[in-house]
Amino acid sequence: MSQELTEAEISDVIQMALSDHVSFTDIKNQYGLAEKNVKALMKSNLKTGSYKAWRKRVRNFGSRREYYK
Repeated sequence: MSQELTEAEISDVIQMALSDHVSFTDIKNQYGLAEKNVKALMKSNLKTGSYKAWRKRVRNFGSRREYYK
């Protein structure tokens, strides 16, 4: 990642990424993290099963909405 985030900022990014209403673009605008950085942050902070379930949901939901994650 290009910058060091505080625990509170990491928590905010995780909450935003888990939300079905916040896109990677919104996270980038607020925290300056690219999609690959958000994925890496999620992978390092979530349990393996939780990360895989999140990625599956993002992939499935993303294919239904043009500007989603």
